[in-house]
Amino acid sequence: MRAVVRRNKQLVCAEIEDLTPGPGQVLAKTLCCGICGSDLHALHSFEHMLELGQRSGGGGVGGGIDPSADIVFGHEFCAEILDHGPGSAKALKAGARVVTVPVMMTATGVDTIGYSNRYPGGFAERMLLSEPLLLEVPNGLSATQAAMTEPFAVGEHAVAQSAAGPDAALLVVGCGPVGLAVIAALKSRGLGPIVAADFSPARRALAEVMGADEVIDPAVQSPHVGWSARGVPTTFAERAMAQMSGTGKRAVVFECVGVPGVLQSIVEGVPGGAQIIVAGVCMATDSIEPSLCINKQLDFRFVLGYSPQEFAATLHNIAEGRIDVRPAITDTVGLQGVAGAFAALADPERQCKIVVDPSI
Repeated sequence: MRAVVRRNKQLVCAEIEDLTPGPGQVLAKTLCCGICGSDLHALHSFEHMLELGQRSGGGGVGGGIDPSADIVFGHEFCAEILDHGPGSAKALKAGARVVTVPVMMTATGVDTIGYSNRYPGGFAERMLLSEPLLLEVPNGLSATQAAMTEPFAVGEHAVAQSAAGPDAALLVVGCGPVGLAVIAALKSRGLGPIVAADFSPARRALAEVMGADEVIDPAVQSPHVGWSARGVPTTFAERAMAQMSGTGKRAVVFECVGVPGVLQSIVEGVPGGAQIIVAGVCMATDSIEPSLCINKQLDFRFVLGYSPQEFAATLHNIAEGRIDVRPAITDTVGLQGVAGAFAALADPERQCKIVVDPSI
């Protein structure tokens, strides 16, 4: 079968071995698969990602992977069941369209689909999936929309882990796919107003479409100007009065950029008592001033991925129209176009989320 393979830190469209489903597995035809920012990192820095996973005690990308061997990326997918492995329950029949948390349950543990030498991801014509984890795509939902369940579940998890609520003033810094997913998750809860900041005019326009109530160009205005107008006490005396009277909002900031220096700029700009949710994946060493965080009594929370329940809830929200993922999708390519799409995603004015369709 055809697949796009990471080989010698390059993307090569090649023929790889056909797949045979084992016990508890299904063979599935890839209908479409989104390109994730982590795929862009992994193309050139997969070895570093593995090293970080080992240092974090197994968090992130799993171990047991040989980065010098072929890897087929792609974990934001929608697929169609073709066949079942031996002893399968066959709760979903051949022809059913499915999405799943991109992990493979095996006798020896859990493998990450798309970041594995054994289980190719969605940049291939076919995949092996764990039958117990499959969710059927509701009728009427396109495969492309369904494939966005995975990236938008990241936003669902970030919001679920935050103090966002009616008594919070909300700021999203960075309006790439992660920031847009956060905005969508906030909006699906009926929360707002949502302020979003990005240097890119195209990304700010997308943020508005996704539900941001106000967009800010940080080159023109600091997103931290106006906390008082949003009901957040900005001085120690104001915070003390607000605590005694039970009034005043708390600043909740979602960092969705992942570039060195952004966290420190947020630390400097937020009012005291703010919560900072770090969803942007910074692959480089960064620094902040802990004394400033202490003086402001800031609450940091770093978030990763999502739970199976959050994944299922995101699919439901997309299917019910609470989240419209279509504005974030800016292009579709075939397998031959994947390498070019990786390069194109460097331009935020032209691209946001590119979907791969192996049938093209």
